[in-house]
Amino acid sequence: NGLTVMEGARDNNIPGIEADCGGACACSTCHVYIHPDWVDKLPAKDDMEEDMLDFAFEPDPARSRLTCQV
Repeated sequence: NGLTVMEGARDNNIPGIEADCGGACACSTCHVYIHPDWVDKLPAKDDMEEDMLDFAFEPDPARSRLTCQV
């Protein structure tokens, strides 16, 4: 299926994507805010991602995602 956004960001040294857990959805260091135009184009968050977003810095209920899950 290709790379996740987190893998692409990590592999290309994009600042701000720490990815401490390596993409296991076990931290929130790959948290981003999705542009409103793209929110509805992405798959829905699963329960594990929702739980991990509780630990993200200033999560936005509508726009926050973990890039390891996208």
